[in-house]
Amino acid sequence: MSDKESTKKIINSYRKRQNQSWQNILLFVGTILLIILGAAFLIFWLTGTRMDIGTIFASKTPTPTATFTPSPIPPTATITLTPTESLPTNTPSPSPSPTRSGAVIYIAEEDDTFASIAEQFDMDIFTLLVYNAAEDRLDLDLSNPILFVGDEVLVPAPGATVATPTPIPFDVLPGFRVEYMVRPGDSLGSIAVILRSTVEDILIYNDDLEDPNAIFPGQILIVRVNLVTPAPTDEVEDTLINTPGSISTLTPVPIQ
Repeated sequence: MSDKESTKKIINSYRKRQNQSWQNILLFVGTILLIILGAAFLIFWLTGTRMDIGTIFASKTPTPTATFTPSPIPPTATITLTPTESLPTNTPSPSPSPTRSGAVIYIAEEDDTFASIAEQFDMDIFTLLVYNAAEDRLDLDLSNPILFVGDEVLVPAPGATVATPTPIPFDVLPGFRVEYMVRPGDSLGSIAVILRSTVEDILIYNDDLEDPNAIFPGQILIVRVNLVTPAPTDEVEDTLINTPGSISTLTPVPIQ
């Protein structure tokens, strides 16, 4: 065999092997595809889903992504205030305090006194004491009025005062006895002058009165009137002017 024939034979053998290798590759690829298709058919058949062969081998197309471009934010409007004439400010009027129209009961608190209560309700302490003593509300001793926390104090209506008596007439029988309520500033001397009596006689008819200077507002004294001749008008007026207080309630007392 010549060299030319031997070379040709080798080339033909190589080409034959090469074609056979491509055939084996195509056979392997075809087998794999058949297996995939068979498996796919089996899965879709079992699940009852319709299969589109085109979608199996179709290349995946990328989904375009929408790009959102925000609209520009409009600038904030600037409000310009134009100065105008100032408006008058409505100032609320103070609420008027309720005006007390009648008597009230005040419950005493710590540090309260009759003087502080009288000042709080704008009245004199003598009137406050007399009204409470007359009502027997506090078992009040006017010579030493004591107030306790929780005591109910009667506060008289605005303008209340202790009644001023009618002066004793000159024609009343001498020795006629009356009950006289001592007012602030009274003394036995001023009481004797007003009722035309004497200090000695007042002391006699008031056994509990040991000290003539120990009388107190609200105290009740028994006084015999018209025992002495009335003093001259100027003297009586001078006594009354220089003696604080005034005539209090006079209650006639039967002569014994």
